[in-house]
Amino acid sequence: MAAPLVVAESLHLEYPTKVVFDGLTLGVEEGDRIGIVGRNGDGKSSLLGLLSDLIRPQSGRVIRRGGVRFGVLAQGDDLDPAATVGHAIVGDRPEHEWAGDPRIRDVIAGLAADIGWDATVGELSGGQRRRVALAALLVGDWDVIALDEPTNHLDVEGIAWLAEHLKNRWTRNAGGLLVVTHDRWFLDEVCTETWEVHDGIVEPFEGGYAAYVLQRVERDRIAAATEAKRQNLMRKELAWLRRGPPARTSKPKFRIDAANVLIEDVPPIRNPLELQRLAVARLGKDVVDLEDASVSYGDNQVLRGITWRIAPGERTGIVGANGSGKSTLLGLVCGDVKATHGRVKRGRTVRLGLLDQQFSQLAEIGDDLVREVLARTRTTFAVDGRDLTPAQLLKRLGFAREHLSTRVAELSGGQKRRLQLLLLLLDEPNVIALDEPTNDVDAEMLAAMEDLLDSWPGTLLVVSHDRYLLERVTDQQYAILDGRLRHLPGGVDEYLALRRQAAAGPAETAAPRAARPSANAAAARQARKDLARVENQLEKASAAIEKLHHAMTRHAADYEKLTSLQADLAAVETHHAALETQWLDLAEALESAG
Repeated sequence: MAAPLVVAESLHLEYPTKVVFDGLTLGVEEGDRIGIVGRNGDGKSSLLGLLSDLIRPQSGRVIRRGGVRFGVLAQGDDLDPAATVGHAIVGDRPEHEWAGDPRIRDVIAGLAADIGWDATVGELSGGQRRRVALAALLVGDWDVIALDEPTNHLDVEGIAWLAEHLKNRWTRNAGGLLVVTHDRWFLDEVCTETWEVHDGIVEPFEGGYAAYVLQRVERDRIAAATEAKRQNLMRKELAWLRRGPPARTSKPKFRIDAANVLIEDVPPIRNPLELQRLAVARLGKDVVDLEDASVSYGDNQVLRGITWRIAPGERTGIVGANGSGKSTLLGLVCGDVKATHGRVKRGRTVRLGLLDQQFSQLAEIGDDLVREVLARTRTTFAVDGRDLTPAQLLKRLGFAREHLSTRVAELSGGQKRRLQLLLLLLDEPNVIALDEPTNDVDAEMLAAMEDLLDSWPGTLLVVSHDRYLLERVTDQQYAILDGRLRHLPGGVDEYLALRRQAAAGPAETAAPRAARPSANAAAARQARKDLARVENQLEKASAAIEKLHHAMTRHAADYEKLTSLQADLAAVETHHAALETQWLDLAEALESAG
């Protein structure tokens, strides 16, 4: 049995207007990797504060095993603005001491390689300061680490590095990790257990985010079935009150197989062919074309030679390092940024909507009540075939009735982000650009946002470091590398591989056996081309299968026609299976070459 590192007993915590926890008992054991999820305001950060002794409960106690070292990354930091970056990370340790430690070197390379070692903390941007604070924590020796939103301000590459670091920091049955984050890919990659904070309790689930969702769906299904049984039993009891003893029921037992059965008939989250058809009807064939477009600010060329024909119904995710030009690219598409070279052509029917990071759409309505803002919107929004009013949509996005009487400027960051998205959708654009839409939004509300976007029939462009969101709502990804736009047939994994190759390039060139990486690079290029070709063929085969299914539905009563269509379907499905096998072989070849 694993040894406990930290144990909380009968904790009671309350604030003037809310009881957060009452009688809470839980523990962290050796080897635990725990992700903490829940709605904003339900107590996730308070839980970390209690376990790390940053918050004192009104009653109860937190016990640590003797000698346990507990490191914490809060949402804010206490870095000295006058300190240098080097001093903030390694303190007064002599250079030979920290430079000789491979783990410290890895942390610095992973989080602070592009930050001046002698720069002062006060000079840094918010993102740089966050990375320095995280590096300062991770160079220390800790038995338990608690991280509160560690992926904030990290790009996709930084998040991938942090996940790998945490997975390898301790041996399998040593150390303890507690992490609060809305980054669902990160939770799946790092955590082996999930705690859901809700209604003043902490409910444990096995596995990362995906396993937690599966178990929670099953839990809710069982709860609904149990309630239905209870209601039925109550009706029977009323009817049979004089004719026998009350009925009995047993507590259902959770089975993962039942959850799989629950979702096996769920249709795909989107019908891409139908959404594309609707998008073409709303947009026509011309959306936005960038032709050899470049953007410079003085001597700094941010984007160079971008050629991109955005299609109706396209759902594209854009990744890149911080400062690489992602927001500039969206501005170029939307017309807020002018090209210094080349041109941008927009279709006549295009209605653009941009959700930016600064809440600029809400600036002029800060003094208005939410219900006043909604009263000025008279349209509805279709979700899963149903027309929802703005108030219904707002409820779906986690707003309570009392929020309707709140001024827009007084909403929390997450509420502003959700209101911003709602107003954007109700404005009925046919092209939407989202710039970091996950900021300040918890995992549950991200799922609600994604649900709305699933049924939105238009062109969607998303800039985000949230890998889960990108892979969930977009069908393809591009990267900005050295100011140029590059398609990623292999998705975010391909982007990370390209970044690793770029980082390793100079060292490999200087190596005695420089020919081998060059040959590998050529093989990788060819594999990527072949992979893109097969993916294109797979898309066409999938569309053909979908078309044949529709045709079979139309001709269900025509036996002769149906027989012919079934033969065609069998042939296309065989071709599709062969293409999938070819794709897997090419993906393995690309991984080996990379």
